[in-house]
Amino acid sequence: MKTTFRIGLFLLSALFFAGCASSEKTVKKIPEAQVRMSNPETISAPEELSLLAIQSKYLLKDTTQVRVFLYVDALKGKAPMQKADFIRLYNLNYVIYSDYGTRDRLGYGNVKLDSSNVSKVGDKIVVAFDIKSPNKETGVLLSEISQTGTLKKVLNDLTIHFKKQSASELYGIYTQASVEPLQRHYINAGNPFTVKRLTQEPGTLHVFYYAHSFEPAGSPMNTSAKTVSKSLTIDSTFTINTNETIHFDKEGLYNIFADTTQSEGLGLLVVNERFPKLTKPELLLEPLVYMSTNTEIAEIKKAEEFKKALDKYWLTLMNGNAPLAQQSIRSFYSRVEEANQLFTSYKEGWKTDKGMIFIVLGPPDKVQRSKDREVWTYDQRANAQNVNFTFNRRTNQFVGDHYELVRYAEYQPIWYPIVEAWRNGTIR
Repeated sequence: MKTTFRIGLFLLSALFFAGCASSEKTVKKIPEAQVRMSNPETISAPEELSLLAIQSKYLLKDTTQVRVFLYVDALKGKAPMQKADFIRLYNLNYVIYSDYGTRDRLGYGNVKLDSSNVSKVGDKIVVAFDIKSPNKETGVLLSEISQTGTLKKVLNDLTIHFKKQSASELYGIYTQASVEPLQRHYINAGNPFTVKRLTQEPGTLHVFYYAHSFEPAGSPMNTSAKTVSKSLTIDSTFTINTNETIHFDKEGLYNIFADTTQSEGLGLLVVNERFPKLTKPELLLEPLVYMSTNTEIAEIKKAEEFKKALDKYWLTLMNGNAPLAQQSIRSFYSRVEEANQLFTSYKEGWKTDKGMIFIVLGPPDKVQRSKDREVWTYDQRANAQNVNFTFNRRTNQFVGDHYELVRYAEYQPIWYPIVEAWRNGTIR
């Protein structure tokens, strides 16, 4: 009994200590839509340049202009690239199309990169530039960042609603760490931030607070019809002023509106101070739903000490092999952290359909995106090749990038062997 306890304490303590340290690792971004580097090679040379991924968002500046923000993961060797190197070595061009799959161009141009439009936020390079709004409701902006003197390039596609006047199109969330708006949908409890327009126009915003905790994603094989969603209970409402520094101390979901007659707001999930990491035992239990039986989850829940029960769970799966259990813990919760960074929307990233697939199967080998759909392709998983997972965009009052998985019973022979690989320590 003493031996089991000491081993267990060692296993999860390693995870707790890791959670208390600042994260310096590079997140494994999902591939961009139908894009590949012209010459994707393993980083080996100390000064080799690499653009890993681009994320993007936009804000309407006025009726004639849109400001676009590109958040770039760039490396020089194995270290994050400096702003001066990025400006010197890369070019930015863009084209606006009327829709995916068409060649109807609504505008195009190139952006001269300099210190006025390139900034460094943490490890990311952020590029901000303005484009002229065409006389259209929507369009697709295709941005291309290319390395000078080579064929290497990375593309990003972004759907823009040029005439939509909801809070998410007009207002950004700004922290003290950056002059550019947050790209993500979450902020840590107690952290100061400001909600403002690009024009700095003063105003009053209406905030609806929901303490509701959302359920994790269901099995990809569960094709039964969904029950009608219950309406969320608004726990409180209040107002805030734009351009003023504020902070939200209560964890939960906040929806911000400039006009309460509108159906879509600016959703902001307020999370604990360690998020996107999970370090508390009761929180570490929740994602295990993707690789555990109901009985196993129930056994851990009824235990007096979650930490001991979690240690016992992992050691039992690994037949008492403590080093293997420790490695499996690190691998699993690393995926959970990455899913939180990449997919958090109105609920934590690990709870989303994309997060579930990412945690169990890892990053897709290819992503194809259209206006309201994403298809993730895995070249080889278990005994299957070219496995596709389709995600459809669904209207959501909190965020504009909420996707739901199209579920099929046929995923069973692919899914269960991968889950079993997690349970026996093969994935690490």
